[in-house]
Amino acid sequence: MNILCIGGGPAGLYFSLLMKQQNPAHQITVVERNRPYDTFGWGVVFSDQTLANLVNADAPTARAILQAFNHWDDIDVHFKGQVVSSGGHGFCGIGRKRLLNILQERCEQLGVNLVFETEVEDDQVLALQYDADLVIASDGLNSRIRSRYQSSFQPDIDTRKCRFIWLGTKKLFSAFSFAFEETPHGWFQAHAYQYDGDTATFIIETPEDVWLRAGLDKMSQSETLAFCENLFAKYLDGHALMSNAAHQRGSLSWIKFPRIICKNWVHTNTLNGKAVPVVLMGDAAHTAHFSIGSGTKLALEDAIELAASFAQHGSAAIADVLPAVLAAYQEIRSIEVLKIQSAARNSMEWFENVGRYTAMQAQQFAYSMLTRSQRLSHENLRVRDPGYVRSFEQWIAEHAYAHAGLPLPDTKSTIPPMLTPFKLRGVLLKNRIVVSPMAQYSAVDGLVGDYHLVHLGARAMGGAALVFAEMTCVSAEARITSACPGLYRPEHTQAWRRIVDFVHQHTDAKIGMQLGHAGAKGSTRPAHEGIDQPLAEGNWPLISASPQQYLPGISQTARAASRADLNQVLNDFVCATKAAALAGFDWLELHCAHGYLLSSFISPLTNQREDEYGGSLDNRCRFPLQVFKAIRAVWSADKPISVRISAHDWVAGGITPDHAVQIARLFKDAGADMIDCSSGQVSKQEQPVYGRMFQTPFADRIRNEAQIATIAVGSIFEADHANSIIAAGRADLCAIARPHLADPAWTLHEAAKLGFSEIAWPQQYLAGKQQLERNLQRERQINAANSALTPQQIAAKLLEG
Repeated sequence: MNILCIGGGPAGLYFSLLMKQQNPAHQITVVERNRPYDTFGWGVVFSDQTLANLVNADAPTARAILQAFNHWDDIDVHFKGQVVSSGGHGFCGIGRKRLLNILQERCEQLGVNLVFETEVEDDQVLALQYDADLVIASDGLNSRIRSRYQSSFQPDIDTRKCRFIWLGTKKLFSAFSFAFEETPHGWFQAHAYQYDGDTATFIIETPEDVWLRAGLDKMSQSETLAFCENLFAKYLDGHALMSNAAHQRGSLSWIKFPRIICKNWVHTNTLNGKAVPVVLMGDAAHTAHFSIGSGTKLALEDAIELAASFAQHGSAAIADVLPAVLAAYQEIRSIEVLKIQSAARNSMEWFENVGRYTAMQAQQFAYSMLTRSQRLSHENLRVRDPGYVRSFEQWIAEHAYAHAGLPLPDTKSTIPPMLTPFKLRGVLLKNRIVVSPMAQYSAVDGLVGDYHLVHLGARAMGGAALVFAEMTCVSAEARITSACPGLYRPEHTQAWRRIVDFVHQHTDAKIGMQLGHAGAKGSTRPAHEGIDQPLAEGNWPLISASPQQYLPGISQTARAASRADLNQVLNDFVCATKAAALAGFDWLELHCAHGYLLSSFISPLTNQREDEYGGSLDNRCRFPLQVFKAIRAVWSADKPISVRISAHDWVAGGITPDHAVQIARLFKDAGADMIDCSSGQVSKQEQPVYGRMFQTPFADRIRNEAQIATIAVGSIFEADHANSIIAAGRADLCAIARPHLADPAWTLHEAAKLGFSEIAWPQQYLAGKQQLERNLQRERQINAANSALTPQQIAAKLLEG
């Protein structure tokens, strides 16, 4: 096969040497615009896991790279005059020039044709010149080839908020160092790491508005370097900062990072009657923010995967296998790249919004930074540095118990963050786990019964601190379905009282009531009979902020609520709140999410009113706020009220996370104690982006920008998630829904999996606790005995020979 690689960066060089190693008969040419052994940039970073991938792909290249690496395990976070260190991270730094030199040398050893100082004006002309069967477009971030065939590749380019500059210094760092400095203009941060014996990369980053206020857009090279050296003087110890662009005139280039992803990675040209695929690789296909150090990693792993796809197809005719090989390459790599980009997006957004977290103390700020991508979790950190996690857990526990007004217990081990107490108004929760409100469709005429007693009672005995009843409706017309519970008749109050009394008498959990009105989503069948499908008969009239049909052509049409309707709804909420107080509930939540009545006022997708309840966000929130203030006035001042909102409609023109922060502030000003951060279900046109803890960033933003306590909810399904969320200050409570359906004792079981035995179980179940803990201990011992070598051990063995 004749292969032409346009661009002599890591992707093109590594793919070329892997393919030449795979079959020396391949004729492979790499065309590069720069001179031989001449490249630009400072250092690049790999994790130990990436090194292990290189070892498996080509041991000689990996050996040369490993011998040139500067390896470290520690991360130092410098913040407000303190340094927080953690170890075991396993990073390697290497100069970009040295890396490319190694790859160039290996290509030459294997017989790859390297062509330098050649500007590619037309890839098709070059493909004809080399009679290419395959063209690899590895021409980097500003790929001409991607631009030429953009209608095929369909790139999505998102230029981000921060400005950053890539500098170097002769100051050496023993750890991967992050330094945060506040100026009158705003916060700046530096990412610094040593990559060879005498040089370190020093990246400085700040939001563009801070960069402009500091006047950096008008500074010369020397002024820029002086500004940066003065700002980070305490970390440089008198060493200068250096620029690769020092030979250029004018100001230094502060870059805005472009996040790039292409829908398609393959375009096919027909040249002299032959189909010649053009395949994107590396930065031409995708980018990942430098804060997780993955650009070069992704490029090398692209090369590994495409070469592996060819190897799997053996010696079949190239024309026959190319379509399958390239389809497999794109399918596998696009998924892996999206995973990395998701983590990189979280990391990038954390650094874009450092100011959001600067009210934190240094210990929690550092932990938040370490876990910013949501790929590195609490238990990952424990594996890497048990001492660091133990110390931080102790710090979290001390602050949590002090805030709750409790003495710190004397335990054999540190207390996991999710099991620390939390106090809001006069209600003390024993831990941070909440059983989320979950519709059960088991009430009769709004009346709950034995099913609800068993359902909620079992979960209250299962270790969670707060158990929420499902959304309970304030009138018969407010119900989602005819099987939904209510609080609008005296017998409803008595039935709920029976359940509340059981929880209080037999458990140490608290129980909360969520009040809501279905609005346009009411008068439907229970979900198991067809979710959101209207009743076949017996429908009741529906109201909403504006006329709407939730499922176009299917749902019953809701009319716009009149003034009289709104007065009645407000009175219904007040009456239901009084009933909840009589029933003895500890906590109240107002449901303003998911397209139900109050939510329909907040979202512009469902509110087209022209009166004082429509138009601006303040106006759209007016009626929900009136309802909130009315229930707050009749609810005990010693008991909290939380508000559930849809923090993202996932539809263009709908509520965004920016709006959610404003909504949270409005409810906070009205007296709300906590925001329960959900999203979606306002419009069937929504396009949510799912994933682990996918709604937690909304809770994070609201908690740390609006400065109000939050509940995180959504795909939180193991203790590791909850511990990471609580420890990082992304939320104050974690609501667990579906896992609690499968396991009423989820909290007790997750504590046992962590090896934390000092959690109270119902005394009737203590024998089960002991058996479970023995079984889990045995399982941990077996797993430890069977564990494979770590990437660090693999790399060490390779270096040993």
